[in-house]
Amino acid sequence: MGKYASFAGSLIVLFWSGSLVFGYPGVMGSYWKQLLNVGSGEIGNIIFFILAAVGIFMFFVGKWQEKYGFRLMIILGILISGLNFFLIAFPVSIELVYLWAFINGIHSCFIYIPAVTVVQLWFPESKGLVSGAATMIFGLSAAIMSPVFLGLFETLGYLNMNLILAAVILVTGILASIPIHSPKVKERKEVHLPSLTVKESLKKSSFWFLWLVWALQGAAGISMISLSVPLGVLKGLTAQSAILVLTSFNLTNGVSRLISGVISDHFGRNNIMSLSFLLAGIAYFLLLQPLNPLLIYILAAFIGFAFGTLFAVSAPLASDCFGLKHFGAIFGLVFTAYGFIAGIIGPSLSGYILDFTGDFTLVLMYLGVFCLISSVLIRMVRPPDKSTLVLYK
Repeated sequence: MGKYASFAGSLIVLFWSGSLVFGYPGVMGSYWKQLLNVGSGEIGNIIFFILAAVGIFMFFVGKWQEKYGFRLMIILGILISGLNFFLIAFPVSIELVYLWAFINGIHSCFIYIPAVTVVQLWFPESKGLVSGAATMIFGLSAAIMSPVFLGLFETLGYLNMNLILAAVILVTGILASIPIHSPKVKERKEVHLPSLTVKESLKKSSFWFLWLVWALQGAAGISMISLSVPLGVLKGLTAQSAILVLTSFNLTNGVSRLISGVISDHFGRNNIMSLSFLLAGIAYFLLLQPLNPLLIYILAAFIGFAFGTLFAVSAPLASDCFGLKHFGAIFGLVFTAYGFIAGIIGPSLSGYILDFTGDFTLVLMYLGVFCLISSVLIRMVRPPDKSTLVLYK
């Protein structure tokens, strides 16, 4: 039962973490923009600060989990996320929102890397499946919770909504964290799985191609969190209908993680990633045209599918290439591209371009190009010759 309890607990904590990263800022962005009298560029920076924290802390959490264990890391993440609501409950300035966003990014590191690592350790023969399921919950949670966040905000008011969310996340998250643990060495089926050290991984071209994909495709995907609602409004949708653009993105952002993970176990990780990135690029270019609401939702869904695939399949692809012994630290380094580059060239830059130009033409075009380039680069990420690897002991 240990592995199933660990898996279930991981899904619960990932659900809350994903909703706060992918859903909450998108729903509250319009409120903060009006309340604090700021522009789209400043609102886009919210995502940048989340990703900056990811870029800084993901590597360190990957190292710390090897020393202190998965459960402690996740409990710390839950405590950080719950207490962070008390900070954002009184948004007196955009700088305070940025601080909340940075702390929100820190909390996601303490939950995401340990949870994704532990499920792969328990189910090494189905890494794509379990990694896909875990990251599916991380992405799908925002599709579920975005309308809930909006409903709570409209019904209870901003302050009460934040206080209730803090209490619910703290209680359920800590309870779910208790059964999460790694298998003992004798329980691991991957004892003889070869593994690279962090230093050895950095010498491989596959690492840097994957890093570039996370910078470009990561930017193209994460930008939709802040762009979805204003894009929908600009296309003539009502505020409620525009929220469905974000919901469509997050729905496939979640569901694709399981679908892509399973497919990647059988038909190749590079193939499913390359195809999904290509379709996302095409979707961005089609969004330049006048469209009816249904087509807007469908195209946003294609972009969400590619973003979810990036998360779901990159993890098992990285462990295929570099092994699981130091997976947390290595994948944490890959995330520096997402944290330091994707946030700048994605949500922040797109927000400032919108403020300057007043339309989405240039933004949609360059994000589409990022997807097309990523579709090519991901095919260059290949597992090294096993004879060069150090055995996982």
